[in-house]
Amino acid sequence: MSALDTIDTAMLRLLQQNGRISNAELAERVGLSPSACSRRLDILEKSGVISGYHAHLSQQALDYKMIAIVHISLSGQFAKTLAEFEAAVKLCPNVLVCYLMSGEYDYILRIAAKDLADYERIHRDWLSALPHVVKINSSFALREVIDRPNIGV
Repeated sequence: MSALDTIDTAMLRLLQQNGRISNAELAERVGLSPSACSRRLDILEKSGVISGYHAHLSQQALDYKMIAIVHISLSGQFAKTLAEFEAAVKLCPNVLVCYLMSGEYDYILRIAAKDLADYERIHRDWLSALPHVVKINSSFALREVIDRPNIGV
């Protein structure tokens, strides 16, 4: 996709604030006709600028009161090793985020758990069973300071 213009940027800002905004309201707020707005939105979606629409769920309300930041070291960084680890970690429902890293650890995970006993279960049943893992280092978030779902546009 070519560079975003001011209308595209305005649309993206509004959609990040309210992903359920109607096309008619979005069009009105950015100064387009509904059909022109719909065409632009379709281009933003097809080009991958908009990768999806999501509900932001409250982990606290769903009884996930703990967030663990987990550093993982693997036995090596061969393509097959990474692929097998990544396929397996995608199956763990408590893993919210998984990053392949440079530096001391191979991966960093953000994991939601209901409590310490639940995290122990996740560690025992999932993390310890992941292929090629040689070291797991867990830290627990004391308080969330910021969880910014929006990116600056």
